[in-house]
Amino acid sequence: MKNVDVLVIGGGAAGLICAIEAARRGRKVTVVERNAQIGRKILISGGGRCNFTNLDTRPEHFLSRNPHFAKSALARYSPRDFVRMVERHGIRYHEKKLGQLFCDRSAAQIVDMLERECAAAGARIIPSCTVSRVAKNEAFEGAFEGVFQVETNWGTYTPSSLVIATGGLSIPKIGATPFGYTIARQFGLGIAEPRPALVPLLFGTADLAKFAGLAGVSTEVLAAAGGCAFREKMLFTHQGLSGPAILQASSYWTPGASVEIDLLPDLDLIPALREGRAQGERAEVRTVLARFLPKRLADRWCEAPGAAALEKSKPVAMLSDREIDAASTALHAWRVAPAGDAGYDKAEVTAGGVDTAELSSKTFEARKAPGLYFIGEVVDVTGHLGGFNFQWAWASGYSAGQYV
Repeated sequence: MKNVDVLVIGGGAAGLICAIEAARRGRKVTVVERNAQIGRKILISGGGRCNFTNLDTRPEHFLSRNPHFAKSALARYSPRDFVRMVERHGIRYHEKKLGQLFCDRSAAQIVDMLERECAAAGARIIPSCTVSRVAKNEAFEGAFEGVFQVETNWGTYTPSSLVIATGGLSIPKIGATPFGYTIARQFGLGIAEPRPALVPLLFGTADLAKFAGLAGVSTEVLAAAGGCAFREKMLFTHQGLSGPAILQASSYWTPGASVEIDLLPDLDLIPALREGRAQGERAEVRTVLARFLPKRLADRWCEAPGAAALEKSKPVAMLSDREIDAASTALHAWRVAPAGDAGYDKAEVTAGGVDTAELSSKTFEARKAPGLYFIGEVVDVTGHLGGFNFQWAWASGYSAGQYV
């Protein structure tokens, strides 16, 4: 038996910050991580430079069954709090856009920082450690009531506080598993159905035929789903649509619904085409569209049957009002009905998770299982793209670390 005050299962962003804070309070803390390396999701994030927070973090940048749940933790641990740690370790960083902060050099600096902070606080980290069984300790003869027994390949731990920081189902190639949900259900906690989020969307058969060959084409759009709209870049892929605007919208998209895309958010097409017609514009429609859209997209849009009710070779001067109106609707309100999403392999995060109604928003302790805590991505709180999910990991981990 290995007696510790706090056992954190999961050596990712949330688990490590929780361990640091708990150990600073004098608690005896051990972190167990099933991978041989801690912080693997940190290492691959932001193209290897880790978008570690967003200066514009606000509760409205998160979705959950309970939109108020995240407010307490986000207020107690701000982006500036994490930035102070980054600066204390001499890690150089920059703001890319929209408040997104990235390391100048490497995401490995963030992992190294967290590892050093754990060591300084006295928290022990054990990699390549798999958990085979979790139970309340009162089930075992001679054990103390109210603590847990956690069996691993490194031995059996008996913590008084057990923290589940195992993340969601996204990116299984780096070790994502449903372990956290399994433990939650074991202790009678409800789960908001997990699903891929911040994920590319796939074309249906008809759209795939229309827009095949545009892979790599990118343009700024306004993409809307589930009542939320995002103005950023969209990228055509071999299978459908991606890019920041689509990834953001995907978190609000539900199967069977459409995504509405404004391909020309900076232009009102109707007056633009009518003005061209009035001036006797002899240029072909596709040539005019190519002034505002990537040429490959403008050409394909006019070629695609029914895509814009336009003839690519028709001069603008010859367009009717009906054709202009139809073109405007098609380009400003392009409705895409995705056949599905690209799944957990391509999803940056998992939406859904342990129901927030089961947890204290102050301590993250399970109401039905005293001493059991859930933090980070395993909880039903999902951030927008741009560093918000890391800030949620830091904030939820820090908050739980004050109480475990």
